[in-house]
Amino acid sequence: MSYTIEEHKHRYAAWAASRAASTKTCRFSVLQGKSIVDATGLPLLIAAPSLLPSPQDLDAKHREWRNAAIKSANTMGLNDFTHGIAAKLINVYLKGAFVCAGHQMHANVAALHPPIDSLLLDELYDGAIGGQRQVWAAARKIRWSKFNSDQYESVIDGIRIALGDSPLWHVERYWRGYQ
Repeated sequence: MSYTIEEHKHRYAAWAASRAASTKTCRFSVLQGKSIVDATGLPLLIAAPSLLPSPQDLDAKHREWRNAAIKSANTMGLNDFTHGIAAKLINVYLKGAFVCAGHQMHANVAALHPPIDSLLLDELYDGAIGGQRQVWAAARKIRWSKFNSDQYESVIDGIRIALGDSPLWHVERYWRGYQ
């Protein structure tokens, strides 16, 4: 068995995503996180950004990925695995596999949802970024790890409005988790 760059990216992205998405109320191991990612089918796309859904199809496909992740997590007894946690797992995985892998300006990659967490939401709220302060306030009150599907998608819509035509990963300029 050869060890390919696709397998290397998959392992790294799954590790990073699992570490980022596991929370106090829904703790899971890297092995469980990788298994959940595998259940979404994301590893089948890792070879090229052209395999990702088109920007117009992304939201529906993302919803399918989240539902598959939740279903897989529930079979492991992770019953507090929400759309917010599923989204963070998926989004960090895709960030590592595509955005930070040199494909950041490909149209399919530019449309990918960024990881959402309290640090980002706090900065978006404090700066009233994009005139979406009400969206950020509502999201902060709920907490990203508790988002249902509609709440998560509302935040993504707010980011799109705030950024205009910029790639969605640009919102991470407001994320202070690197500090």
